[in-house]
Amino acid sequence: MTGNIPGGRGNTVLAGDLYSRFRRSFAAHAQRPFVDDGTRQWTYAGIEERTGRLAARLVELGVKPGDRVLAQVDKCVDALALYFATIRAGAVYLPLNVDYTEAELAYFVGDATPVLAVCRAGSVDLFGRIGPADMAVATLESLVADLPESQLAPVVRQPDDIAAILYTSGTTGKPKGAMLTHGNLVSNGDALVDLWRFTPEDRLIHALPVFHVHGLFVAVHCVLFSGASMAFLPKFDGAAVIALMPRSTVLMGVPTFYIRLLSDPAFTREAAASMRLFVSGSAPLSADIHRAFEARCGHRVLERYGMTETGMIASNPYDGERRAGHVGPPLPGVSVRIADFETGRVLPDGEVGIVEVKGPNVFRGYWRMPEKTAAEFRPDGYFITGDMGVIDTDGYLQLVGREKDLIISGGLNVYPAEVEALLDDREDVAEAAVIGVPHPDFGEAVVAVVQPVGAFDPEAVREAMRKDLAAFKVPKAVIALDELPRNTMGKIQKKLLRERYADLFTNAD
Repeated sequence: MTGNIPGGRGNTVLAGDLYSRFRRSFAAHAQRPFVDDGTRQWTYAGIEERTGRLAARLVELGVKPGDRVLAQVDKCVDALALYFATIRAGAVYLPLNVDYTEAELAYFVGDATPVLAVCRAGSVDLFGRIGPADMAVATLESLVADLPESQLAPVVRQPDDIAAILYTSGTTGKPKGAMLTHGNLVSNGDALVDLWRFTPEDRLIHALPVFHVHGLFVAVHCVLFSGASMAFLPKFDGAAVIALMPRSTVLMGVPTFYIRLLSDPAFTREAAASMRLFVSGSAPLSADIHRAFEARCGHRVLERYGMTETGMIASNPYDGERRAGHVGPPLPGVSVRIADFETGRVLPDGEVGIVEVKGPNVFRGYWRMPEKTAAEFRPDGYFITGDMGVIDTDGYLQLVGREKDLIISGGLNVYPAEVEALLDDREDVAEAAVIGVPHPDFGEAVVAVVQPVGAFDPEAVREAMRKDLAAFKVPKAVIALDELPRNTMGKIQKKLLRERYADLFTNAD
């Protein structure tokens, strides 16, 4: 049902099961603060006790080891407890964005076949309508309102068992359920704690959603595995984040967080004086924002690279050069190579190709998609990420865009990241997205969609770019928008832009 990976995962080192890793921290840091949502502070022992009782409640509702528990809930401490309880019960956690539509939810329910859907009060009827008759539906509030007094003993799972399924969608085809194992999540979490120097003295400002790898696994696991604590915000609020900085040490965010902080005069060197680390991911951080951030507060943002299917792959170093526009060397134990997309031939350093990765972080495959799983792995076990990149002589990885974003204009390759970097350096451009759209003469035309600052002259921008780019790379059109479309993780939605401007040249007179 789940398919096999050709050649296996090769150099995978199996870690323990995930709840055993949680339990180590619960025991070692029992009386230390774990999470504070602004209304209550929970200790490690308090969260574990609630998790044990909630796990017992899940079993009462029919959840068995290996079953899927769907969660479409608002961010709160009990949402974390639900995740921990699902893992404690040996089940598989399936978090979903609260913005999904009924049609999308119907697909996920039909594909993942959860035995329990936990949702907001306004969605109970919806899940009752789209789910099978034997699927239990409950709100998070109802689950925690009548918790059993007894706690469920943790169910032992194997490192290769599935811990979570996260759906990821590309530009074509149905969403794919990436199966992340206990070993994937334990190994990646431990590697990041070591790499980013997390200790019990750290306090993370958590302003990310918890239905995604970044907020749920990277942020929460770094805190939990290290015995640190976190301020748990419902969403990013610049003023609230700045107010928390004097009592915090780490912020993890998407580039939009850092852009918004820079726009707030209250964000100063003094405000960030107690912070030791700012991490950025989920979308590329432009070099000019990287430089502006350091100039403002004295900190160089640490940019890293990961995917739903792999967790974190690479990171700029904690000690050492954090290079703007680069995502750093691979994590310890993770192997990254650059290959020709069509042939799989491994390319030398300095050449652009598809990024491929192998290691204990790489997922087990796509749920109920054995053919798709097989197609995404090379025979020697390397996962084909779909990202285009280049590795320099120092071993730093630089991403130049998704393979699907590559523009072929007049038979020549244009990598959007190169054009975007020039646009982002301009004072009259806040941010840019470069896309390819159909063109009757060139096949594809390079188009820049920008969010301008102040007075803006598209033709002047094109003329200036001719000095730095070959003619075929210069955008044939520059379009100004008040705001670029983004998903919930801050990524610019290039697919929407390509659809919006698909007829820009084909319908021209």
